[in-house]
Amino acid sequence: MKNESILLQMQSLTFKFLKLLIRLKFPNVKEITSKEFAQLLLDSGKPWPLVLDARSQTEYAVSHIETATQIDPLIPDLAVLSTVPKNNPIVVYCSVGYRSAKLAQQLNETGMKCIYNLSGGIFQWANEGRLIFRHNQPTQFVHPYNAIWGKLLKARYHALEH
Repeated sequence: MKNESILLQMQSLTFKFLKLLIRLKFPNVKEITSKEFAQLLLDSGKPWPLVLDARSQTEYAVSHIETATQIDPLIPDLAVLSTVPKNNPIVVYCSVGYRSAKLAQQLNETGMKCIYNLSGGIFQWANEGRLIFRHNQPTQFVHPYNAIWGKLLKARYHALEH
């Protein structure tokens, strides 16, 4: 029990440090916390955000946030944005926030106004027990990306261990 507590504390500190590094690397990218994003999804008085998943197709196929559209973070097809008004909120996420911050920066450079990077990505979203989906059905599993970054995802959510 004590070892598990220490592991969770280490995970939390590592996550905080990683999020700080991402903010420093992408200072012009606005962030949205998972709590703020969950509220935005519930607020019928605001425009529904376009949700972009900046992970690979393999990761997206395991699970994603509801209504998310997968977009390749290496070669993004920005055609998905052609019908989106410039002031419509767009929330971009990946596993922990790095790839999505990079994509959010690119979207900012195209003149889009309300681009947000989901702080902590889908790992934090899942770690907080928020809903994720596969084939329009809730699931609890998330692709851990790799053995190193996967340590930031609680073991019970690791798709590759089940």
